[in-house]
Amino acid sequence: MLVSKKALAGLGSAALMASMTVGSGVAFAQDGPLRGNVRVVIGSTSTGGDTYQNSSIVADALSEKLDLNMKVDAVGANSAFRTLDRDSRGNTLMIFHDQSYLGYLYGVEGYDNIFEKYTVGPTVAINPGNAYLVPKDSPYETLNDIIAAVGEGETVRVAIQPGGVSEIGFSALKNAIAIEHPGQEDNLVAVNTGSQSDKNQQLFDDQADVINGTVQANEQYTRLPEDDQKAMRFVWLTARQDTIEQAPEEGLGQTTREQLLEYVEPNVNVTMGGDESFTFDKEFFFLYNKDMDPAIVEQIDEALAEIYAEGEIQETQKNAFFIPNFKPSDEASEYLQDKMTRYEGIIENIK
Repeated sequence: MLVSKKALAGLGSAALMASMTVGSGVAFAQDGPLRGNVRVVIGSTSTGGDTYQNSSIVADALSEKLDLNMKVDAVGANSAFRTLDRDSRGNTLMIFHDQSYLGYLYGVEGYDNIFEKYTVGPTVAINPGNAYLVPKDSPYETLNDIIAAVGEGETVRVAIQPGGVSEIGFSALKNAIAIEHPGQEDNLVAVNTGSQSDKNQQLFDDQADVINGTVQANEQYTRLPEDDQKAMRFVWLTARQDTIEQAPEEGLGQTTREQLLEYVEPNVNVTMGGDESFTFDKEFFFLYNKDMDPAIVEQIDEALAEIYAEGEIQETQKNAFFIPNFKPSDEASEYLQDKMTRYEGIIENIK
């Protein structure tokens, strides 16, 4: 499990506070300002996606710990931000992922600088499954084959959903081609589309050579025989090697952890220049109204510190193919700002 040193340092005091009362959840609810019904809006409209699933795991754990009625509401990014803007009382919280700042960097309408407009809360988990895939009968066996082909003047079409997590790997790949094959990067062409099913359809219809996908959504297609129109295979997972190593040994579906490790650095290298390689972990975290009572921020930090110290939530997350990654608010905000700055450089390089 990924629990920061700062978080571990606070676990002792959180546990002591809980042990001084009968039932830590009731103690938190009585001592803290967050009470009653709490709405958790998320930046997705899907109740079957990773954002909803991950948020529900965390909200359920907090509901029990704080003796609250905390429910997840899949309203979509723009609506979630607007809803959060209107409620400074703490009755509305938000959980989202890196899209919240990548959308701003890409200039997507409705996205602001989250570090200026909101209070960034704790990180809770990583989805390690962000991936790129090709048809199973593709002439490109590896990501290096794709980079080399583009460098030699071939046009390679990549289906993405523009403006966020789906696009950042494409941007990094284009940046790497610009470094290794200057002037050839425009041969890597974005096919801008929508949902995962839309991206898949582009591949099925031979309208794209590569697609952005996920292990969770696309692993099933990697099991199909090569002559099936829908058969595909992984060429790249953007997650860090250390992140995938924390996944369950059995991996997902019929793809083991050892097989997934074949598609991450150092086996797959997307240069950022010098000795640095691009990696990207899709991380989930809380966002709060800027004017919300700081005591609520502290209350949630302390509750989550105790929840992660107990260890049960990590098993629930891993069973859903998430990697536990708790960092308290102050540490999370600094960490995510550094992360945004790192990826801002890539985006600026290819404009």
